[in-house]
Amino acid sequence: MPKKTKPANKPEAAKPGNGNGALAELKELYKFMTEGGLQALELDRKDLRVRLVRKSNPAVHVAVPVYAGAAFGAPAGAAPSGHAPAAPAAPAGAPANVLIVKSPMMGVFYRAASPSSPPFAKEGDTVKPGDVLCLIEAMKVFNDVKSEVSGKIVKVLLDNGKPVKVGQDIYWVERA
Repeated sequence: MPKKTKPANKPEAAKPGNGNGALAELKELYKFMTEGGLQALELDRKDLRVRLVRKSNPAVHVAVPVYAGAAFGAPAGAAPSGHAPAAPAAPAGAPANVLIVKSPMMGVFYRAASPSSPPFAKEGDTVKPGDVLCLIEAMKVFNDVKSEVSGKIVKVLLDNGKPVKVGQDIYWVERA
């Protein structure tokens, strides 16, 4: 009787789900891409052509503290004086109990979330701590500027879509 021969073994790469071959190579390329912080990777060989592209994350709204009054507008590296700062003087032409809301960063000032949306805060509105006053776009990220005091918006000092500098006055708020 003739001896039976076993069928030739198929290469391991051909078996699905074993982690070898093309799938393992794709996993290795993806790992290289993510560890290196790459957004896209393209490999072109005679036996394989692969292009991997990661989706970018949408803009994230970040809460940014707002400093009321000129006494809080000191640079971040300024040394503490050891005593409580004096109350800021009210701006010319404003009531005595007006606090100045300053921009915490450089960017573009927006009064509303979109051009068709109503402004977050307009003159005459009453605000409380945590209320969003405006957005400042910096490096394609929209940052919420929130009120730290209760009061009434007396004056909006910037136009929508205009550049703003760090420490620039953006609102006058009459303390409640």
